[in-house]
Amino acid sequence: MNTSNIKKYAPQARNDFIAAMRKQAAKYGITADRILPAEQKGDLLLIGDQVFPLSVMKPRDKLIKRIQTSSFEQTIDYIAYSWFNRLCAIRYMECKGLLDHGRRVLSSADGSAGLPQILEECLDIDLPGLNASRVAELKLDGNKDEELYRELLLAQCHALNQVMPLLFEQVSDESELLLPDNLTKTDSLIRDLVSSIPEEDWSDVQIIGWLYQFYISEKKDQVIGKVVKSEDIPAATQLFTPNWIVKYLVQNSVGRLWMMAQPDSTLVNNWEYYIQPAEQSDEVNAQLKQLIDVRISEDGDTLNPESITVLDPACGSGHILVEAYDCLKAIYLERGYRSRDIPRLILENNLYGIDIDTRAAQLASFALLMKAREDDRRLFSNPPKLNIIELQDSQPERLDAFSQDLASTGIAQTDLKELLDLFEHASTFGSLIQIPAAFAKKLPDLETKLNTALESGDIFAQQSAQELLPLVQQAKLLAKQYDAVIANPPYMGGKGMNIALKDFAKKQFPDSKSDLFAMFIERGFDWCKDSGFNSMVTMQSWMFLSSYEAMREKILQDRTIQTMAHLGARAFPEISGEVVQATAFVMQGTHLNGFKPVFFRLVDTTQDSKEVELKAGLNRFDSTIQDDFKKIPGSPIAYWVGHTILDAFEKIPSIDEYSIFKQGMATSDNERFLRYWHEINFRSSDLSCSNPSELAKSNAKWFPYNKGGSYRKWYGNNEYLVNWENDGQEMKDFTATLPQGTWVRLKSREYYCLPNITYSGLSSGDFACRVSDSGFLFDTKGSCIFTENYDDLLKLSALLNSKISQKFLDILCPTLDYSMVGVKKLPALLMSKTLDLVKEARNSARKDWDSYEISWDFTQNPIIRTQEINLEQAFNSWQQQNTDAVAEMKRLEEENNKLFIDAYGLQDELTPDVPDEQITLTRADREKDSQRLVSYALGCMMGRYSLDESGLIYAHAGNQDFDASRYQKFPADTDGIIPLTEMHWFEDDATRRIQEFLTAVWGKDTLDANMQWLAESLGKKASESAEDAIRSYLAKKFYKDHMQTYKKRPIYWLFSSGKQGAFQALVYLHRYNESTLARMRTEYVMPLISKMAAYANSLETAKESSDSAAEIKRIEKKLQDLHKQQAELSSFEEKLRHYADQRISLDLDDGVKVNYGKFGDLLAEVKAVTGEK
Repeated sequence: MNTSNIKKYAPQARNDFIAAMRKQAAKYGITADRILPAEQKGDLLLIGDQVFPLSVMKPRDKLIKRIQTSSFEQTIDYIAYSWFNRLCAIRYMECKGLLDHGRRVLSSADGSAGLPQILEECLDIDLPGLNASRVAELKLDGNKDEELYRELLLAQCHALNQVMPLLFEQVSDESELLLPDNLTKTDSLIRDLVSSIPEEDWSDVQIIGWLYQFYISEKKDQVIGKVVKSEDIPAATQLFTPNWIVKYLVQNSVGRLWMMAQPDSTLVNNWEYYIQPAEQSDEVNAQLKQLIDVRISEDGDTLNPESITVLDPACGSGHILVEAYDCLKAIYLERGYRSRDIPRLILENNLYGIDIDTRAAQLASFALLMKAREDDRRLFSNPPKLNIIELQDSQPERLDAFSQDLASTGIAQTDLKELLDLFEHASTFGSLIQIPAAFAKKLPDLETKLNTALESGDIFAQQSAQELLPLVQQAKLLAKQYDAVIANPPYMGGKGMNIALKDFAKKQFPDSKSDLFAMFIERGFDWCKDSGFNSMVTMQSWMFLSSYEAMREKILQDRTIQTMAHLGARAFPEISGEVVQATAFVMQGTHLNGFKPVFFRLVDTTQDSKEVELKAGLNRFDSTIQDDFKKIPGSPIAYWVGHTILDAFEKIPSIDEYSIFKQGMATSDNERFLRYWHEINFRSSDLSCSNPSELAKSNAKWFPYNKGGSYRKWYGNNEYLVNWENDGQEMKDFTATLPQGTWVRLKSREYYCLPNITYSGLSSGDFACRVSDSGFLFDTKGSCIFTENYDDLLKLSALLNSKISQKFLDILCPTLDYSMVGVKKLPALLMSKTLDLVKEARNSARKDWDSYEISWDFTQNPIIRTQEINLEQAFNSWQQQNTDAVAEMKRLEEENNKLFIDAYGLQDELTPDVPDEQITLTRADREKDSQRLVSYALGCMMGRYSLDESGLIYAHAGNQDFDASRYQKFPADTDGIIPLTEMHWFEDDATRRIQEFLTAVWGKDTLDANMQWLAESLGKKASESAEDAIRSYLAKKFYKDHMQTYKKRPIYWLFSSGKQGAFQALVYLHRYNESTLARMRTEYVMPLISKMAAYANSLETAKESSDSAAEIKRIEKKLQDLHKQQAELSSFEEKLRHYADQRISLDLDDGVKVNYGKFGDLLAEVKAVTGEK
């Protein structure tokens, strides 16, 4: 149904109803902060300075007691929702013509949001308890419509109380006290309800569930992702199930049971979501026949519709039970029952619902009653007894009082204790509570004795029995077995569970404790008869994750998957993206040897397409025997897998038979122990250790560190260094103080610095691995694989970077969590013929990685390396080299794929083709490569690189040992300070030095063409000169690009006077020293102040001598901007002097994040670098 109007109305309605209730409570002296005392004066009640009739006292006292028991907010929230619920129920009934008197209570006779019809025609209304003479009196008065309408509305609620006592509570309760005033006004809650949702939206009882979901949506947003209090569990876990999914679950459980008992039934033609079973062997069919024969024998010679029981253990608004009603109704009609008898039979015999939320129980009861009322107009004359319950908490502390009150009944105190203990946390644990079999047998006798006490003359025994009977009733429903358990259970991971729920989960559901939905799956089988069905829509994670492996194995061993619609993401219309990845399934309560389930793979389609494809039978898989899933390590429900792959799992040795998988260290404080390699004094690093012994002897502090990283094959992602000085003494001392200690946190030390395969455990897409040569320590996230010899490492990387590997990992790790547990079970064929291929691919990937500054083995910018005669030709040459490299890598990877596809015999399932986007070499790009060229030029200016030598020249600290003689072709800057200003104030600014750089590389003759080409690459505007465009890029955009390249740990720091851009200069981190700021001030800032003053004077002179009004206006604008810059520069100079006087020194081991924060707001992007942004 179209929910747009409901979605817009309900969240706001919640706020409006709560506000109205708060206002009404305040009228009676009750607010969140205080409760005013009330004083009785005759037949009046004084509250503060307000006077009320004495009849207000009792409901007010009840309201106060309720607030004291829970809280003001909870009470107001509950009563607001109760009124919202009642009014929605009345609105539904009037729209459907289900009110006995036939008048509309909330809207006009024509359906509009005008004066309610019941008010217009009140003299003809007959409702229980409505005083006709009082109605006439108020009507004739002419000015008391508001008072009259209130009485009519309450009378209607009281009348419906007899039919729906849960939804329409009894007279004189506290919720009546908070019914707002002015109900007939144009801005009332009732008018808003009628006008906000078109009448056609009320045609289906589903609307009640949707209203509930959207009503609590804001509350859900508030509590989701946090530890959830017991009272907030309903809001955190409520999710309305799409109708087609409900039909699928019902028709393939209730409908399947009927078809098993009545194979010739024609009802299957009307069940559009019923899935015809796969063709089974004779042995399986014999098992199925025996199963249904046993079930039929419970009823006699044939399955009796009245005996079919359906439970929704988390029934919410009753959507599933309503659909089950329709399915059962069809069964009754086929069996020949009278139409008028069917509704009561279904409600009293077939349908059972349980929830922890009173509101949900109200909604479910209402939905079923409305469904039945449409089929039997006499239903309300003798309301049926529904089997819908809200689980209530017990009070174990009252055991002695209950025992004393019931002493004469013969009820054993031990039985009372067990009953009370079971339900102490009923509103938290819900339907997951398990009733011991021995205690379940005692329940009928316990119920009989309590009913006897209820009918006795002992008032104390009566009261105790009245409190305990609902507990017995809920124990009976929880202990009962059913033909079909159908649910969309709550989804809540361990992070959301409160302590009581988490402890309960660990003790009662050790195999499914990770999420509520998984516990419900397990609990569902307890309710199921052997021939019964456990039908649910849940998260898909139980099908694959290692945390559910034991649960999966039990299901595959003891139960039978009949059918499953694997929905994936976007199955629920109100949840976008990948948040909830779902699966809907129907499982039988017992195991059938050799059974072939029917699966539908709907994970890659849109929400609307999922339903269409299921109905059309598309993407159906029905040839795999359930028992074959056990062949796959971890037993994932990988239903799409062919027999060749299943055989591979069974016959080919797994990777861990050739290799050792190791998780690395958890530093427990990455900010302290890890650095990007470019942050530190590179002299204090050691990249050459080849084993743990050399590592222990090294005098260095920083060592290469594998930490997973982005999707990249063969080579690369070498970005981090770890502090392992003195064989990691500082980290060992630190981790020794933490839980689990050093040996657990600093794992696998005997493998440090050995060659390995590394990969990222978590990925947003396909798997990719890289071979790391010796020298690396490694992280828990960058799990590593080791082999006895280097060639095996290369051969294994060929397999892991092939399509074959991805095919198997899609089965072993379908959630893109490439855990060690999954990867190590991949069936592995190692082939010598892949060796040369891997070496070529790795060399190409290494050359690509080393072509960029982020590599510590970077030698020279690749455009310059081409040695072409000008910049344009150099880029074109580099672009061609890059294109050729990508094409060659594609050829190598496809050849690699073909070798493995042939070896595994998967020619029918895979092709060797590799899409271009999966070649993980960086692509040549004119704009980006031009930005990189500018960055390299700045590196040469700073002395980081040199045109005379390849590789890293200076990355030490404090400008110490800086050797200017190594920069002959293009001299490095004398102080590592490069101005970046939008005006040409300095001869050695970055723009001028870029010109010098281009001249040094390609000569003076090509300078103009090179400047033009570079400017155009950097986004030159038509009106700009090449120099101005480059100057603009450097002043406005370069630093953003630099921050991105160096991942918010910049090496060239931008000192900036502020938004006006009066002064900007880059300082090279590794050449900064205590005198740098003083030099910046004296050599650049102070001269700039003088230059600006002189420029201002010249502008003033030009203005005075000009006769043109337009020219004068232009000069005035320039002066205005210049004065702002002067003011900014003056302020900057003061701050700069303050920091210069401090002679701040840097310890590069502390990293950029710490050091960058030492200069206040002298630097740009401080928050982004220091982590506050």
